[in-house]
Amino acid sequence: MRDIALVISDVDGTLVTDDKRLTPATIAAVRRLEAAGIGFTLASSRPPVGLRGLVGELGLALPLGAFNGACVVGPDLAVIEEHAVPEDAAREAARRLEAAGIDVWVFAAGAWWLRDPNGPYTDLERRTLRAEPQVRDDLASLLGRAQKIVGVSRDRARLAACEDALAQALGSGASVHRSQPYYLDVTPPGQDKGAFVAWMSQHLGIAPERIATFGDAANDRAMFERSGFSVAMGNAAAAVKAVASATTESNEADGFAAAVERLILGPV
Repeated sequence: MRDIALVISDVDGTLVTDDKRLTPATIAAVRRLEAAGIGFTLASSRPPVGLRGLVGELGLALPLGAFNGACVVGPDLAVIEEHAVPEDAAREAARRLEAAGIDVWVFAAGAWWLRDPNGPYTDLERRTLRAEPQVRDDLASLLGRAQKIVGVSRDRARLAACEDALAQALGSGASVHRSQPYYLDVTPPGQDKGAFVAWMSQHLGIAPERIATFGDAANDRAMFERSGFSVAMGNAAAAVKAVASATTESNEADGFAAAVERLILGPV
């Protein structure tokens, strides 16, 4: 139906259900893309380890974008290209998040680091990553090599306000976006999901116009802007839907599979 050669999808809130499952319909849709000769890969705020299970379940063979595109890994999770948050920006981000009463997680040295293993959303992150955090009272020594810093809070309004203030304070020193209403990601500047779309375009020799992207959150808008066709999930915020080429059903209603059938491949 469209001249699409590559599909790049966000994971949480898009490809998987709220309890982090791949549905049979989603798996079948990825298989249909493969059978049609269309490449498929992921761009996620997750660290590489959080993509391992998806690689196996979906049989992925292309590079993947972790940490919102700041780390590109192969399907074996070997690093192809990676970037860190500049140390000054990382320290300022951690300081401001802590001053706002927001929990701080640091992803560095291949691990997930935090102070309170029982803090907000730690159980969810364990299920998502299928990994345990490393507990450390002082996270300061990790901030010179952080690939992602996450502000975590159950107070979504506070986190939204902090997003705007932190983005203004850090300026071009880092990318600041919420990957979920309760997660505020600080990642390396210029290394967002849009940059990963551009990287894949060059790596595979596929024009951006022939790339389709799927997402639900503010951090997905960057890849919508760099791809020829974009699909927002039904559960996406209005601002995300507004910049997408099309909208599908929610991640809880097999929206990814529905869009692949309706907008990319056509019915079986």
